[in-house]
Amino acid sequence: MGSIGNGRSVSAVGMQMPPAGSKMVLEPVALPVTTSPVPRWPRLGVIMVATRAAALVMALLSVSLMVSSKQQGILTIFGIEIPLHANWSFSYSLQFLVGMSAASAAYSLAHLLLIAHKAVKKVPMFSSRRQTWLLFAGDQVFSLAMMSAGSAAAAVSNLNRTGIQHTALPNFCKPLPRFCDLSAASIACAFLSCAFLAASAVIDVIWLSSLRGE
Repeated sequence: MGSIGNGRSVSAVGMQMPPAGSKMVLEPVALPVTTSPVPRWPRLGVIMVATRAAALVMALLSVSLMVSSKQQGILTIFGIEIPLHANWSFSYSLQFLVGMSAASAAYSLAHLLLIAHKAVKKVPMFSSRRQTWLLFAGDQVFSLAMMSAGSAAAAVSNLNRTGIQHTALPNFCKPLPRFCDLSAASIACAFLSCAFLAASAVIDVIWLSSLRGE
């Protein structure tokens, strides 16, 4: 304690320094963590690219198999030989399948090119929720369209294979086996492309749940 001229006492304030030779421990300070619109699943982007590529391959196979399904044969009914010529362009359902498969292939290829472009620039695959919603809508539309086209083509293919039971319409696949087999393979690829597009739509939903703020 000390005193000054007016008689009031004041406290002496001092600083206690650490003793010589002592070690001071510095605790790390937690830095703020910034969040970015990146999914919690790091492999989600790889899975998305794989499903897009699979949908593209299946759609291209569907187009190529259906376009090559052409054959000529001879149908014998009661000893009468009837020449047959089968071509996918003779059926509106098969034409619809070829058109939708080509459109789905172009859609999947465009998205893969967009992903590659963003990968080269090292930017996020999806930067906003709006872009992801648009992609989800496109996946849904093309998936349903491929299902519709595949179902219509499957009905025609089944009719060619079984014929009509209540009429004299025979089984056309006996004299035209190559045409029927290629058509069936094309329809199967179309349904697989539909499945991969539907899987891409599910991935879009997962990605939307991972995006924040946008």
